[in-house]
Amino acid sequence: MTHSRRDFLKRSSVSAVGFGLLRPDFSYHREISPNEKVNVGLIGARNKGFNILSHMLKTGQVNCLGICDVDKNIMEQRVEEVEKTHGQMVRSYNDFRKMLDNKEIDAVVIGTPDHWHCLIMVLACQAGKDVYVEKPLANSIEECNLMLAAARKYNRVVQVGQQQRSGEVWNSAMTHIHTGGIGEIKRINVWANFPYGMGAPKVPDKAIPNGLDYDFWQGPAAKRAYNPNRVHGNWRHFWDYGGGLMTDWGVHLLDMALWAKNIHHEPKSVIASGANFNLSAYSRETFELMDVSYPLENYFIHWTHTAGIAVGPYEKPYGVEFIGDKGVIIADRGDWKILQGNKEESEEASKLAKANFNFTGKSAMEIHVLDFLKSVKERTVTNCPVEIGRNVALYAHMGNIAVRSGENVLEWNAESGNFKGNSKGNALIRPEYKGGWKLPTV
Repeated sequence: MTHSRRDFLKRSSVSAVGFGLLRPDFSYHREISPNEKVNVGLIGARNKGFNILSHMLKTGQVNCLGICDVDKNIMEQRVEEVEKTHGQMVRSYNDFRKMLDNKEIDAVVIGTPDHWHCLIMVLACQAGKDVYVEKPLANSIEECNLMLAAARKYNRVVQVGQQQRSGEVWNSAMTHIHTGGIGEIKRINVWANFPYGMGAPKVPDKAIPNGLDYDFWQGPAAKRAYNPNRVHGNWRHFWDYGGGLMTDWGVHLLDMALWAKNIHHEPKSVIASGANFNLSAYSRETFELMDVSYPLENYFIHWTHTAGIAVGPYEKPYGVEFIGDKGVIIADRGDWKILQGNKEESEEASKLAKANFNFTGKSAMEIHVLDFLKSVKERTVTNCPVEIGRNVALYAHMGNIAVRSGENVLEWNAESGNFKGNSKGNALIRPEYKGGWKLPTV
């Protein structure tokens, strides 16, 4: 029987299996009073995950009950840091499923590579945990769908790590845009040029370092020989684990393009091209250069990236250009400005546009974390719920799929949840889990 995407998202039975382990429905959560601390566990502790946990601990609203990482050295280092800096005794885990069995934990932070997000989040939702999951929401379209279904079924609070949704720079720009400050927007240009997008210089395969459970690190991805360029940050340049600059920065910046017009629907079509040079020198599968267009009704979004450089339009390595019929806004995480007439006129217009916005000086990450904790206690929707994370992830993944499939132009059928008459593109919607792990089912 053929089910539409709408039917899929309405179905409510979610089960998740890993190494044959079927988890029962633990839809348990304790009531948390406004003055009570939220009990948090961290899964994936090397970089961004620990950064998020650190922001949470600084609020004084969190108890860290556990840290999980497949690298014993990193796990022990982070446990020690929390104990020394915050005076909290933290339990260490080498298997996230054991952490999820701890009913005292209210919420988990998922800071793992992208290919782990889906399985961990579905199991966390089943175990009654709220979830802060790093972006992109998942490493494939199908996984994004499953995460949305799980969050809805188990009524979990989810914050996706697109902290620009909380940032004062972007919120003030959106306030001006949404009140008609630059008129009707017809086009938005987005770019992100960074040296790290090239990947790391190639090195030979090596012995697995002591303390790293590399088999567990690979998890549902295909088994590969150990190479330092496949782990610890560089993983995002391989399709098994991530989507390169397109999903790493794309979900942040394309999200601003969607927000400007309050677009919540999926792309209608994608036109994309990409290229890879110097692959003999760098460890990379994702694209060094990409050019992606999203034609929408009365609206056009364009994305471009060039790895290896740190320059771009308006002398910015990354940014968003909002083009309205009454003016233009240029924005990045640091600030935004209106282009209107000469330099003095632009500066005055920008100053006036920001005058009534209540800037607190808090960082986007601080506000994002505070918003999540508030939502956990009050059972409210976060600034970046799973629906927003899923939608922009689809835009980014479709750009990659258009180039990877060799089709370059794809039309999306939102009702059926696939590309119209395109078997090559559709083959990249759903990942095939390996190593005994199984994709969660709905």
